[in-house]
Formats: sequence, structure tokens, C-alpha cells
Amino acid sequence: MNIKLLSLSKNEDFKSLLKSKKISNKYLTIFFKVLSDKSTNNLNISFVAQKKLGNAVIRNKVKRRLKNIMNNIIKINLKYSYLFIAKKSILDGNFFDIKETILEDLKKIK
Repeated sequence: MNIKLLSLSKNEDFKSLLKSKKISNKYLTIFFKVLSDKSTNNLNISFVAQKKLGNAVIRNKVKRRLKNIMNNIIKINLKYSYLFIAKKSILDGNFFDIKETILEDLKKIK
């Protein structure tokens, strides 16, 4: 099953997600919420790598890793929109450790 990833584009979507429920772990913080105009066929998700992580090359690497992880995940709740904010420790993390941590957190979201 190939899920199409759509990023959030409206500022009010970001603001409403930041006020919603969140799950934090060692590598990132996941905000999630049911948005009213969301289609259940696509996965609305955005990745944020703040400037304090490093230069543009490092931030883009972090976002590429997260997109790759999300493309490989099959079981995810499509009712929600997600916002992933990376933490500094993600730079030192192993790809498979990060993937397992994200999978555990996504299982908690119902």
C-alpha cells in the first residue's frame, strides 16, 4: 500500500496542530490532530528541522530521513494530521533506532 504524503500548507493548520496533543521521545516531538477538511486518502504530514540543528545540508538530511521512514510505514492512522519536530539528538541517532522509536509512538496514537 503506497500512501501519498502531503505536507501542511496553511498557517492555521500549523497553529492548530501546535495546540493539539503531542508525543515526545528522544529524537522528536509528534503533534497530531484531526483536521476538519482532511481527506482520508492522503497522509497530511510535515517535518520541521529548526535552524539550531545545523546548516541547511544537515536540516535537509534530517527531513529526508524522516520522509523515508514515513514512506516505509504501512500502519498509520490516516484520520490525523501530523507535525514532526526534530530534536538535536536525531543527528546522532541510528536510522533503525529512529524508525523503531517512531513506530512505537505511532502505535500509541489511536
